Amino acid sequence: MQIVRSSIQTAKGPQDWFTGDVYIDVVAAAPSPSRVSANLVHFMPGARTHWHRHALGQTVFVTEGVGLCQRRGGPIEVIRPGDRVLFEADEEHWHGAAPDRLIVHLAINEADDDHDAAEWLSPVTDEEYGLASKDHSCVTS
Repeated sequence: MQIVRSSIQTAKGPQDWFTGDVYIDVVAAAPSPSRVSANLVHFMPGARTHWHRHALGQTVFVTEGVGLCQRRGGPIEVIRPGDRVLFEADEEHWHGAAPDRLIVHLAINEADDDHDAAEWLSPVTDEEYGLASKDHSCVTS
C-alpha cells in the first residue's frame, strides 16, 4: 500500500491542449505496469480542450457544473454531474465547460509503451464552440 498525501500542486492546463483557463489535479498516476491515469480537470466557463484522440479510449465522469462535448462530425452534447462519457479509441473529440458555467470532470486514460495517453490536434475554434450557444439555449438550466 502507498499513500500519497495532497502534496501534488494543481497545474495550469497547457495552452497547446486547452483554450481558456483549465486546471488539473493528478488523481492516479501509478508506475508501470499500470496503464491507467486519472486527472480531476477544472474548466472555467468557456474553457475547452483542443480536438484530440486517445489510442486506448477515454472515460470522462462529470462531478460538478455543466459542460459540453462533441465527437468529430457529431452533435454538441450537454453533460452534467453524474454523466459518464466514453470516447472510443481514436475517436476525435473535445470537451469542456458551457459558455457561462464551469465544469469539473474526472478524466480516465490509458497509455503504454506503444500508445500515448492523448494525441492533441487543432484548437476548437470559437465558431465551432459558438454553435453550442445556438444549439443549447438551455445549457444553464
